Amino acid sequence: MARTLSLRMRIGLAIVLALLVVLGGRLFHIQGLDPAGHAHQAISNRLHTVELPAARGDIVDTQGRLLAGSADRYDIVADPRLTGDYTVPDEEMGMQRPVTVEQTAEELALLLEADAEDVLESLTAENTHYSTIARNVTPEVHQRIMELRAPGVYAEPVSERTYPSGPVAGSIIGFVGSDGPLEGLEAEANEALTGEPGERIYEVGADGVRIPTATYEEIPAEDGQDLRLTIDQDIQWFAQEAIAEKTNEYNAQWGNATVVDLREGREGEILAMADSETVDPSDPAATDELFRRPLALTQDFEPGSGGKSVTFAAALEEGVVEPESEFHVPYRITVNGESIRNARTHADYDMTAAGIYARSYNTGTLMIGNRMEEQTRYDYLRKVGYGEPMDIGLGVDGQSILRPPEEWDRRQPLTTQFGQGYTGSVLHNVQLYQMLAQDGVKHPLRIVDAHLDPDGEEHLVTSEPERIFSSNTSQEMLKLMEGVVDYGSAMGAQIDGYRVGGKSGTAEAAGASGGFDGYTVNFIGVAPLDDPQFVVSITVHRPAGQFGDWDLTNTFTDIMTHALTSYDVPPSEEESGAYDGFVGERQDYPW
Repeated sequence: MARTLSLRMRIGLAIVLALLVVLGGRLFHIQGLDPAGHAHQAISNRLHTVELPAARGDIVDTQGRLLAGSADRYDIVADPRLTGDYTVPDEEMGMQRPVTVEQTAEELALLLEADAEDVLESLTAENTHYSTIARNVTPEVHQRIMELRAPGVYAEPVSERTYPSGPVAGSIIGFVGSDGPLEGLEAEANEALTGEPGERIYEVGADGVRIPTATYEEIPAEDGQDLRLTIDQDIQWFAQEAIAEKTNEYNAQWGNATVVDLREGREGEILAMADSETVDPSDPAATDELFRRPLALTQDFEPGSGGKSVTFAAALEEGVVEPESEFHVPYRITVNGESIRNARTHADYDMTAAGIYARSYNTGTLMIGNRMEEQTRYDYLRKVGYGEPMDIGLGVDGQSILRPPEEWDRRQPLTTQFGQGYTGSVLHNVQLYQMLAQDGVKHPLRIVDAHLDPDGEEHLVTSEPERIFSSNTSQEMLKLMEGVVDYGSAMGAQIDGYRVGGKSGTAEAAGASGGFDGYTVNFIGVAPLDDPQFVVSITVHRPAGQFGDWDLTNTFTDIMTHALTSYDVPPSEEESGAYDGFVGERQDYPW
């Protein structure tokens, strides 16, 4: 028995000695061989890092008016390991007054307009050091909560996006969802707007409380850039109201009004891109998905007679026609077995090229266009932008479909001359008239004017102009466009005191199941023609009624007049430069 006991004691003693050797070796390693490494690990275990969010940049209009900004808000959170009963000074009693965690919950609930039981549950949650009590509280409420000095209750700064102008330019600005930016400039320019977050690094003890005398380091955040747009908030609002009224008048599916600046140094800047219905970034779910993105980019359609401008400009550029070249124009003609007619029946007329354009006769347009090869006409369509996507920096490209001549069917060599057989977006059409109005030079359309650093430094967004037509072609096209307004298909576009030119168009709208089941009508105008300042485009898709029932010129004149007045554009000093439309003295032939 004694021998057995002695053996057990010896085994136990051996085990104890072995453990002492291991512990001693470990202690020697920590204190003798690698003291710095283990000290560093200990500090690392105590270090706590908090991200410091960067302020999101604002989005402002061309005059600096706020379209999207950020408001300071706070999330109220608790560390349940540290919450509990505490005391506060009571000046009336001259002593410390106890406050229970239940009383804290009731006071917080009163300030937050929340349920006291829910708040108490957040304060006393188990197995966590982070519990959210409330989100996005105002600075005023945050201040009153902090004055409670309740242990374990903290505030984390957050930023709430605000849109003071509501739906004005809503589809351009875009919106931010719970998962981040979703549409428009909020999404496309997110990296620039977001900036770089900073960090706050400090040591905490075992109780989770910061050690005041220990490590503390702060890397400040770099706030995001502001975006200054080319959009004029006032003109954008006016255009939205005007196009909504016109769209409702014709019970159409949608409408768009776009205004582009032609002033020196501002060429190609989009002042307004207004849809008949637009999203409020504060409540995007309330708006149909169709209107959450700019229709001027998302919807492509046949331009109709507006596309005749490419044919006429190309013919002038190639020297195959002059504005006063004479043609015998019938109501209907047959070319290569294909019959083409004009919108309304009429007698045969002896007309000038200018008159054909003003009255928008398909038959006369073919007589001019057929003086050029198919490939030549196609090349000009491509030069002005059709057949290529259009990117203005919104994260969605305007689409255009234009097949090469070898893929055309029997009618497309004819229909492409008067704006059918290919498609383009509103902005494709507007870009054409911008270059025709500005000496034949294409200034790419854009909607962002500059990125602004937090210190105020500007980074202007620029583009490279490209000559498409000669100066002479541009000047002649403006005179042809003036004939459209003086005596042609858009006499309602006249504005007292100003020379105005433009082109109207109507094209069949393709149905979802094939074929055509409606129309897209548009009018694009320029003023004043002696010194072009603005292009205004009006488009309405699928209006109710019959062909010929629709007139967009009053909406055009309202918006153009507003733009001219807003920018104090003086009246024209020159008389009309429009050419006669008919050969001979008589100019009043019936339609």
